Amino acid sequence: MRRKVSNPLALAVLAHLVMGPMHPYELGKQLKDTGKDRNIKFNRGSLYMVVEQLLKAGFIAAQETVKDTQRPERTIYALTDAGRTELHDWMRELVRDPAHEYPRFGVALSLIAVLDPVEAVELLETRAEALTKDLDETRAMVEKAAGDGVEWIFLVEEEYRMSLAQAELRLVEKLTGELAKPGYQLRWREIFGRER
Repeated sequence: MRRKVSNPLALAVLAHLVMGPMHPYELGKQLKDTGKDRNIKFNRGSLYMVVEQLLKAGFIAAQETVKDTQRPERTIYALTDAGRTELHDWMRELVRDPAHEYPRFGVALSLIAVLDPVEAVELLETRAEALTKDLDETRAMVEKAAGDGVEWIFLVEEEYRMSLAQAELRLVEKLTGELAKPGYQLRWREIFGRER
């Protein structure tokens, strides 16, 4: 199904408006404070653009405009019934239906044979170090958040991130071992006709 607004940031805005009407600045602050910016890339401009798209689609509505002496006029937005329906339909689709995604590393793996195996091993070892560091940092962050009383359901995306990183690390370690084998390196030089 083609959605009127398909940006993941729009989904996050709809989800956060379930908690109550907000100004886009407050939405952005909540997205950052809850760590959603680790999964959804956005900046102030893109947030305001998505709010306009959601408004045009009828998924949110301006609830009130607030004017005080310290700040410019601020519009507070609320979720509409159509927005609530869209949020739940979209979430059901994302949770239920696997979709083929095109991660950059998958592209690199599909073409890795063009790299000299010695160089590929070095690059993969560097990647393994970065993955290990990211895993350690994410694990520490999850443990701290859980220790601070954050419910597990609000950390599930970090569990997913760690699961993917662990699987990727296992693959990288296996691939590094295969690329380091002298038999493969000899065959690679025969195919690509290079000596290094």
